[in-house]
Amino acid sequence: MAPDAAAALGRIRAGAPQHARPYERYLLTPTAWAALAEALAVDRGLALLSLWAEPAMVHAAFLAEEEGEILLASCPAQGGHYPALSPARPGAVRFERMIRDLWGLVAEGAEDSRPWLDHGHWGVTGPLSNNPAPNALPPPQPEFLAVEGEGVHQIAVGPVHAAVIEPGHFRFHVQGETVARLEVRLGYAHKGTIGLMLGKSPRAAARYMARLSGDSTVAHSWAFAMAAEAALGVVPPPRALALRALMAELERIHNHLNDWGFACNDSAFAFPHARCGALREAVLRASAAAFGHRLMMDRVVPGGVAQDLAPGGAEAILAALEVAAAEIPVLLQIYENHASLADRVVGTGSLAAALVARFAAGGFIGRATGRGFDARRLPGYAPYADLEVAVPVLPQGDVDARIRIRIAELQESIRLVRGLLKTLPDGELAVPLPQRAGEGVGMVEGFRGECLHWLALDDGGLIRGAFPRDPSWLQWPLLEAAIENNIVADFPLCNKSFNCSYSGVDL
Repeated sequence: MAPDAAAALGRIRAGAPQHARPYERYLLTPTAWAALAEALAVDRGLALLSLWAEPAMVHAAFLAEEEGEILLASCPAQGGHYPALSPARPGAVRFERMIRDLWGLVAEGAEDSRPWLDHGHWGVTGPLSNNPAPNALPPPQPEFLAVEGEGVHQIAVGPVHAAVIEPGHFRFHVQGETVARLEVRLGYAHKGTIGLMLGKSPRAAARYMARLSGDSTVAHSWAFAMAAEAALGVVPPPRALALRALMAELERIHNHLNDWGFACNDSAFAFPHARCGALREAVLRASAAAFGHRLMMDRVVPGGVAQDLAPGGAEAILAALEVAAAEIPVLLQIYENHASLADRVVGTGSLAAALVARFAAGGFIGRATGRGFDARRLPGYAPYADLEVAVPVLPQGDVDARIRIRIAELQESIRLVRGLLKTLPDGELAVPLPQRAGEGVGMVEGFRGECLHWLALDDGGLIRGAFPRDPSWLQWPLLEAAIENNIVADFPLCNKSFNCSYSGVDL
């Protein structure tokens, strides 16, 4: 371990343990938190995974990448203030803005203090704080970072778009056709998710996590369930864990098929889009036959799964995957042999590996830029320890690399699903949840990357604090970087190659 990383870890571990499971949380004083921020400024081995809050308290989750260790740190926000982490970790910027909007806590020395979720239309400010303040001011005009230079003009896109997609505003500063800066403004899909969860049992709140980002309903449901189970000290039955993995891999398959097709479509190449759409539809229908819902929503619950694999479900899944497995090599050959398509995707929307590392971006975005992190392998969780998951990694960091990682993961997930169905254990589907206090963390590899959930329960087993972190929190800023110095016409292609979730970060 590098000395600077050891120093940062030591500052966290010097705090008071708070008995979170399976990853410890350490309570630091504001002075110790400020010292941690200074240590992080020279640390290259401690990745910031998430930053969130409770009333008068700020929490952070870190990953020591060499060791595969996850640990949490907390700091009291005395007088509503706490030392900012964003000068040392750029991924903290949007989290700090979100914390100010929801809890009214101010990051001192923050790189950016503009609103994120709060667009000025709420009736109160700091709605999750102990004392929300009335808000009678008119909504302010949004602020965007300035760009100077000859001939710079702005293009405003969204939040309403010309397709059935989530709302988001994209502000381009361009010189001619070249993008000088892109800034993404989100928050339009804010749902008050955390407020809806508070005071409810994990079983009752699970439905909100299933709807945090619909295309990742299995991954978020599993991460939330994992956090609840860790907090309460219960272990789901082996059959439930295998069924969760089966559903998670099916979710990965249908999303990667969807994204591959749409990326080709945004390159004006419609045939792969049509074929990928047909293959995805077959997987969705098989999922409905097997689990009663195309997206498998509400099938993963704290304690296990809500229902078993339906009769004939395994056969439906295998039949759909057999067709997909046979056609993927053909589509890949078509993808590789069209020069006009290669001209659009190769070298477009490139990311630097150092930037991806600074943001600790996971999923296919990280793996297409040399960062091979995959939560199924590190820190790992059941049943993947027995499955020997292969994780593809490429160094190029462009649109083409992100598509190729998806294709490789498609083929690996098909292999995993076949193996899971062949070795599916017998047994119970769920265990009961005790009603007691506890604190837990769950992390599951979704199709975009790792979904990280923190959950704190009171003495009655009801939720007193929660935070669901979608991987898109650390990926949206990289989309802004990827489009710089590309032409405006390539933005739909770059955007689809990322396919970040709007709803997942709008909470």
